[in-house]
Order: sequence, then C-alpha cells, then structure tokens
Amino acid sequence: MQDVAQIGQHVWQLAIAFLLALPIAWDRETRERTAGLRTFTLVSIATCGFLIAARSSFGASVDAESRVWQGLLAGIGFIGSGAILKTGDSVKGTATAASIWTTAAVGAAVAYRNYDIAVVLSLANFAVLRALGPIKDAERSADATGPQRP
Repeated sequence: MQDVAQIGQHVWQLAIAFLLALPIAWDRETRERTAGLRTFTLVSIATCGFLIAARSSFGASVDAESRVWQGLLAGIGFIGSGAILKTGDSVKGTATAASIWTTAAVGAAVAYRNYDIAVVLSLANFAVLRALGPIKDAERSADATGPQRP
C-alpha cells in the first residue's frame, strides 16, 4: 500500500500536468479548434497518470515501460489525427494535432519529474501558437484575396 506522501506526490504531479496544459488548451479553445480545454488537459494528465502508474506497477522493467510508451504514442497519434481535417486542397488542424503531441510530452515530463522540460514545452507551444498563428492567418487571408496590385 502506498503511503500518504507518495499519494500526495502523485496528486501534485497530476495537478502540475493539468496546469501546464492549460495555456495550450486555452489557446485552442479560444480559437474554436477541434480540440480545446477538455482534450488538452485530459491528454496531459492521462499521459502523466499512465507513466506514474507504469513505474509504480512495473518498477525497473524497461520492457514493460516501453510497452506503455508504445501504447501511449499510438493513442496520442490517434487522438491527434482526429484533429486534422482535409477539405479539398485545404488541410486544417495540424497545429492542434502537433499541440496534442506536445501536451502529451508535458505530461510525460511531469511524470518523470522533469519539470523544467515540461514548463519549457508548455511555454514554447503556447508561444508558437500565439506568435505564429497571426502570421499564418495573415498568409491565409492574402492567399484568399489573390495578388495585391501596387
């Protein structure tokens, strides 16, 4: 049976995974993307939870932990692929899908107590979405209106 300190540590890690997913989730939610607050926070805490549970259950078994990783990566890829929509020549949702991958990496970093990596991933993803999103939107608008005359 786990002691109270270990349970507290696990709850703390899951809370950190949740909080670090919020900036990414908020960006996607406010931009009305296919995945938002619920998806991103759940991906982060679920990834963190699976890896914590695997380490607690399997100990130092690299083979067992590797199988958990394989399942997680396949599952996250499946969720991410659901965010990508193709209509004619247009493909949308790739940034959301990539952000789902990053959010899973945030949860994994927290599970391994690599909080510095988790924070950098979260902030970098949020910054990319916020800073480069308007550039992408401007490019899309220019393409839609056609060439500009001087």
